[in-house]
Amino acid sequence: MDVRAAVAFAPGKPLEVTTVKLDGPRAGEVLVEIKATGICHTDEFTRSGADPEGLFPAILGHEGAGIVVDVGAGVTSVKKGDHVIPLYTPECRQCPSCLSRKTNLCTAIRATQGQGVMPDGTSRFSIDGEKIHHYMGCSTFANFTVLPEIAVAKIREDAPFDKVCYIGCGVTTGIGAVINSAKVEPGAKAVVFGLGGIGLNVIQGLRLVGADMIIGVDVNPEKKAWGERFGMTHFVNPKEIGGGMAELVAHLVNMTKSGADQVGGADYTFECVGNVHLMRAALESCHRGWGQSIIIGVAGSGQEITTRPFQLVTGRGWRGTAFGGARGRSDVPKIVDWYMEKKIEIDPMITHTMPLADINEAFDLMHDGKSIRSVVVY
Repeated sequence: MDVRAAVAFAPGKPLEVTTVKLDGPRAGEVLVEIKATGICHTDEFTRSGADPEGLFPAILGHEGAGIVVDVGAGVTSVKKGDHVIPLYTPECRQCPSCLSRKTNLCTAIRATQGQGVMPDGTSRFSIDGEKIHHYMGCSTFANFTVLPEIAVAKIREDAPFDKVCYIGCGVTTGIGAVINSAKVEPGAKAVVFGLGGIGLNVIQGLRLVGADMIIGVDVNPEKKAWGERFGMTHFVNPKEIGGGMAELVAHLVNMTKSGADQVGGADYTFECVGNVHLMRAALESCHRGWGQSIIIGVAGSGQEITTRPFQLVTGRGWRGTAFGGARGRSDVPKIVDWYMEKKIEIDPMITHTMPLADINEAFDLMHDGKSIRSVVVY
């Protein structure tokens, strides 16, 4: 079938909206009509050429929502007409990782997913007979896409596509990092580095679990009002502190001192930018003995993180998280429920909507810092 898609033909170039051929679902696969898709920084990371695993030409996009319109042989967990969210982190419930219950990083289709193809090693997308790569197993920058059955989460039918598509990445990553990865407890002190789409959802997650002190860090002064809207209690602009990372760390540690505890440092910090220097600052802003720093942001190819071993041997923990530690088919429907029950907010973060033809404008808005999340509505 012919579908409309925004294709990344080469790194660093604008996407080209054109007609591509999409083959139907094979065994264990589903055909989904994408109704809306968010534009995430990870899409830009790959489009820019900074992603070491980036493949071209490809149909990017991994933050979508839509309706199942056809299923391949053997599919039992979803049927035609079901509303679903594509999952770039699948949940097969059978691989060693899924069975371990220690991680959400299902390995069932990781190898082929990284090669930009379906589990059988082939692509469903093409132009004039030439293969177009899938992206993160999703490719939601097309109005129809084919996904493995284990990479779709069935959701309730009254949830609006143009809002819950954001749960396919940003919302789940931020809130999940708090609940699943850090396991933040009520009364905790936390610092969030970067108040974009991920950072605001981390703040929202911290508020949800009852954190007491939520410090947001961002060089854009306009993010102060955004952070406060979602539960931030204190705002720090590094430009106003002056100096470098050491001065920023000292300032944050001093902010978190209280009462008999004059050591200072946050119980939890979250790096949501992908800046290796901020990752170090986040770790060193943790409380000695028990502080935990969670890396969410993705750094560029070849970049490395460093710190003095002293920071770790004195009890700080450094760890990363993917998709907020969420198990897609199990957890995503619950987060959709939280949104519908008004336990979390999404609507204010959708700052721009547009048709597929204007998708490159979404990347411009992202670069200019004018959007939290842009959504393409098909």
